[in-house]
Amino acid sequence: MQTSPIWQRLLAALAYLLPWSDAFPFGSNLFGLFPALQWLGLPILPIALLEQAVPFGGLVLFLVLFLAVVRNSRVPYLIRFNVLQAILVDIVVVLISLAFQVLRLNSLDFVGKTLSNTVFLGILVLVSFAMVQNLRGKEADIPGLSEAVRMQL
Repeated sequence: MQTSPIWQRLLAALAYLLPWSDAFPFGSNLFGLFPALQWLGLPILPIALLEQAVPFGGLVLFLVLFLAVVRNSRVPYLIRFNVLQAILVDIVVVLISLAFQVLRLNSLDFVGKTLSNTVFLGILVLVSFAMVQNLRGKEADIPGLSEAVRMQL
């Protein structure tokens, strides 16, 4: 099997900054205990600025990535696969965020903080795994999700 060029692996890894930008606020409880964790937010600053500067920036970014990257057959498969997988992970994170708002889990002290920390750490592990796998030139195989992505491409 032939490995992908480094630029393709880097772009595929950068796709996972999208779900990380939406999962980062879940770690606010941990930042007081471990201030060094705040440095993990540095790579997502451009995405956060874009989402705040442009009206409906998150939706615009989603549409651009989906239409210009995922549905473009001229883009290499590795990049398309990882961008679509990152979009699906981001959708899951947004749904979890909406559930937190509807159920008012942020107002619950122990349960809310525990669930919030779990989401933050879970997405951190998932994003780290996916980025490392991409930099190694391999597909990040996330059970269930990767199969859905392969069926779409």
